[in-house]
Amino acid sequence: MGKLSFRKKATVTQAVLPPVEAPSTSKAVMKKKAAGSRLWMKMNRAGQSELIECDKSFIIKRASLPSRDLRILGPIFSQSSSIHAREKAIIVNLEFIRAIVTAEELLLLDPLRQEVLPFIDQLRRELPLRGPTGQQPPQDNQLVSPSDGQWFPGPETAESPQDELPFEFQVLEMALEVVCSFLDTSVAELERDAYPALDELAKNVSTKNLEHVRSLKSNLTRLLARVQKVRDEIEHLLDDNEDMAQLYVTRKWIQNQQAEAMAASNSMIPYLSQLRRTGSTKSGSLVSNTLHNQDVEDLEMLLEAYFMQLDGTRNKILSVREYIDDTEDYVNIQLDNKRNKLIQLQLVLTITSFAVAVDTLFAGIFGMNIPCTLYNINGIFGEAVGIMTLISLVCYILVLGYARWNKLLGS
Repeated sequence: MGKLSFRKKATVTQAVLPPVEAPSTSKAVMKKKAAGSRLWMKMNRAGQSELIECDKSFIIKRASLPSRDLRILGPIFSQSSSIHAREKAIIVNLEFIRAIVTAEELLLLDPLRQEVLPFIDQLRRELPLRGPTGQQPPQDNQLVSPSDGQWFPGPETAESPQDELPFEFQVLEMALEVVCSFLDTSVAELERDAYPALDELAKNVSTKNLEHVRSLKSNLTRLLARVQKVRDEIEHLLDDNEDMAQLYVTRKWIQNQQAEAMAASNSMIPYLSQLRRTGSTKSGSLVSNTLHNQDVEDLEMLLEAYFMQLDGTRNKILSVREYIDDTEDYVNIQLDNKRNKLIQLQLVLTITSFAVAVDTLFAGIFGMNIPCTLYNINGIFGEAVGIMTLISLVCYILVLGYARWNKLLGS
């Protein structure tokens, strides 16, 4: 019986061992997840960063964004520049900087790109120096007691300097600064290459110089389009105060926290019922109108500064394009002048051919095998040739004089 029981246990273990396919399926799922994930960098207010590799669902949950908003940061819209405001985040897509900025952190896509590294260095260098802003998200010790009749940040936050920008605007400012500096550098390099090439083309019109100028003009057109996109996006925000107000993510975050704290206190403290009747309209109006009382002047000044910088960059590109157009006009004038000289030379050759044709006409007439009394006169050959040449010369002078009289030939 012991042997039989031993065999039964062996058969049971053999029956349990075969299903080994679960690890392979889990590996396939992991591969699919890894295939859909992308590299992001997470940076907090203090400038501390961390590289994470995650998929869209993680970003959607962390930034409280709808899934369609991540398409703005996808490859389809990589050539467009846009700044979109959402309830709890700002979506920034400026040239090579594609990021999601909340009131507490920054999520930067593809942080290892060569163009993005200066932006990351500037964030790490300046965020710790700027410290907490005047509109940072309130903590538990920053709320005033409800007995004071106010639900606003405590004295330390309320008395902070007004010129301090919230976290999202600090990131936006540095992003605009890096993008504008990159575009200015590109324009400076284009100017450094364009002006000597155009001067060389004006001196010597050759295929090599024309090809060089053509490539410069195509680069200029692409660069102008990139500058124009960023400039138009900033101009669109400046034209609408409501869009600028929606960019105040930290302010909206504070208002939501205050509203939640007020609702919780009203439900927990019964003795506030009488006070709520008298002060609810006042405090409620203060909370609801905070967005309107605090105007968008600081953001407007920030955007106007970079709008003027981009406008100056655009003017530089337009001046280079105007110089290219002037050089093209000058080259076309040179080519037209040479073409006119060739036409004049062709006209002179045509007049000469006409005069020679007249002489050839007389030679052909006398070359016919027809009896003529002039053939019997001695020494008439020289006289006949001289007369025909003289007639041809007279025809040449008359036609040439007619061409000059009608200004068909230059002086």
